[in-house]
Amino acid sequence: MNFLKLEKNRIFTITWITYAGFYFCRRNLSIVLPMLHGMPGLDNIELANIVFGYSLLYAIGQFGCGFLSDYFGPTRIVGTGLILVVVSNTLMGLHASPLWLLVFACINGVGQSTGWSGLVKIMASWFSSHQRGIVMAWWGTNYILGGFLATAFATWVVAQHAIAPQLGWRRGFLFPAFILLIITVGFFLLARNSPDELPASTKAECDTEPVRKDRSNWSDLAALLRSRSIWTIGSAYFFLELYRYALMFWLPFYMVSHLRYSLQTSGYVSSLYELAGIAGALLAGYISDRFMQSRRAPISAIMLCGLGIVALGQMMLARHGLVGTAIAVSLAGVLSYGPDTLLSGAAAQDIGEVKATATASGLIDGIGHLGSLLSPYLVVYVSGRYGWDQLFLVFAAAAFVAAVVLIPVWNLRPAMLQEART
Repeated sequence: MNFLKLEKNRIFTITWITYAGFYFCRRNLSIVLPMLHGMPGLDNIELANIVFGYSLLYAIGQFGCGFLSDYFGPTRIVGTGLILVVVSNTLMGLHASPLWLLVFACINGVGQSTGWSGLVKIMASWFSSHQRGIVMAWWGTNYILGGFLATAFATWVVAQHAIAPQLGWRRGFLFPAFILLIITVGFFLLARNSPDELPASTKAECDTEPVRKDRSNWSDLAALLRSRSIWTIGSAYFFLELYRYALMFWLPFYMVSHLRYSLQTSGYVSSLYELAGIAGALLAGYISDRFMQSRRAPISAIMLCGLGIVALGQMMLARHGLVGTAIAVSLAGVLSYGPDTLLSGAAAQDIGEVKATATASGLIDGIGHLGSLLSPYLVVYVSGRYGWDQLFLVFAAAAFVAAVVLIPVWNLRPAMLQEART
């Protein structure tokens, strides 16, 4: 194995681990929420405010951090974000008041917003556009498996009483922050922006596409903002993220309050959402590249329709007890993470090319995560006023709308997406 291949494997590994690590300080909030409920000043609305604050700053950060990664280099921006996430989660574990939890959740959102676009930029710089759907499908398992491991870890941390029992729910913030701190050190030591940072003697071996050294600028941002493809894919992602974030943050709460499962059972069952999502991401990537000529929209739309059907069937499956709920959660994971990885990963690289990949990814993610801003209030309002079963009807509608929105870009391929940008 030559030096360059080793470098590529190293970059793939450290960026994969880094984004998976972000989730240890993201998914933990959903596990701690049921434990915070009922504490002084923390009812459903206050908990929704905390989730909203995180989501708002995450969405806003996506719009800016992608451009900053293209301009200053992704390792600087992602590294800064990692530090913010570690610090904010540590402080959330030390302060229980509603105000401070909200403030630190917002800081966590800013830090988290640096991760995806910056790391997607690094991947675009190191790996060829050939079979981009497959490469990003494998790489995109980071946040799916990371989410599963993070959920299982946070559940174990708050449920066990052998280590620091006096900390109670605070373990759900402090322990994940320690895990991410270790990963942060590894990122600073091992990550490189592009093959241009390799020693001169090894650059000649590089079989990646040439990396443009000029920085992304305001004209690139303006061109992307004029791209109909960005707004079309971003709009579909909006409805998908409204659904996905509702499940990601509120599944344990739904199982505890509505299905009457224990916190431990709810945490482990909800982790199936990410675990099964790995299969969805890989399936979508391979089908897109091998059978759809690298078109991202068809397989995304088909899976989104399937996701809508699962939401409609949730009420029936839940009646079959724990097994039925586990099946519903797993199917939702497969059918949501497939289009999620395609739309926010490969499609963003297709549009932005290497030079503006982070900006394109940030715009799509930013538009999409505006949907996540609505999800906590949607969950609280609809479940409280009409019941959880009616909420899943809303989720089904969101999935079907996301599928329909993709119709205008049904036949677009990577080269056509880049032409549409210009």
